[in-house]
Amino acid sequence: MIKPWLQAARLRTLPLSITGILVGSAVAAFQQQFNIWVFIGCLFTTVGLQVLSNFANDYGDGVKGTDNKDRVGPVRAIQSGAISPSQMKNGMWITGILTFLIALGTIYTAFGSEQFGLALLFVLLGVASIVAAIKYTVGKSAYGYSGFGDIFVFLFFGLLSVIGSCFLYTKSIYMPLWLPAVSVGLLSTAVLNLNNMRDHINDKASNKNTLVVKWGIEKAKKYHKTLVVVAMISMVAFTILNDAQIGHWIYLPTFKPLIKHLKFVRENKEEKAFDPELKKVALSTFFMALLFGVGLVFW
Repeated sequence: MIKPWLQAARLRTLPLSITGILVGSAVAAFQQQFNIWVFIGCLFTTVGLQVLSNFANDYGDGVKGTDNKDRVGPVRAIQSGAISPSQMKNGMWITGILTFLIALGTIYTAFGSEQFGLALLFVLLGVASIVAAIKYTVGKSAYGYSGFGDIFVFLFFGLLSVIGSCFLYTKSIYMPLWLPAVSVGLLSTAVLNLNNMRDHINDKASNKNTLVVKWGIEKAKKYHKTLVVVAMISMVAFTILNDAQIGHWIYLPTFKPLIKHLKFVRENKEEKAFDPELKKVALSTFFMALLFGVGLVFW
């Protein structure tokens, strides 16, 4: 019974989900304000939010019939019958509560009882993150069905993840940090866009109006190129502004598979062929963040 839950958690999405935490924490460490317990708390909170989002996506698309025999991607838990809708709903409740409790502990570690206002702000952001993770595909007003999923990913897994995690350490906003935050947000959005390009035929038939369904595949490809190119430019801009040492550039080799990926997307005509590219972009983004952090901290 564990295997279906692991499949529903979509473990391959987890490295991408912690990318923003790696970047925000690296900048905090660069400023000599790192806290290992805040770091661990941020990691577990973000992983919890990603798993919750994956469970909610499985549930929402499953009960709406979007996950069906015509879907191109991997078979989902509710779609296959491995997990019932009521079981998945219980899994969402448990994951949401555990994630919220971990977030509370992380916030208390960062702010203590002395900075109540900041702590309350982050509690509200945590609640908003949990609600947003669920509402992507769940309910009649699910925003993933209206083309707003890209905004959610950019804001929560990009800007909030990077800037919010760094703020937990430093209690301040480092303005140049917006650049790598934008980069992480755009690359995370690119992964979602790939997923939507893969599924756009079935999504259209199921009335799931993603941006790809609204714009068409060719405009979606141009949008995808913009996301990836601007993301790379933003990372480079931050490194230049940060008085870079030579070691701060060690993330640049991760751009090579991204550039190769853009060529593939431009030429690809098969929806099914987009699926392997999800892993490539996600891992390239993860290793970009990891090497970015190593460069900042150790050079």
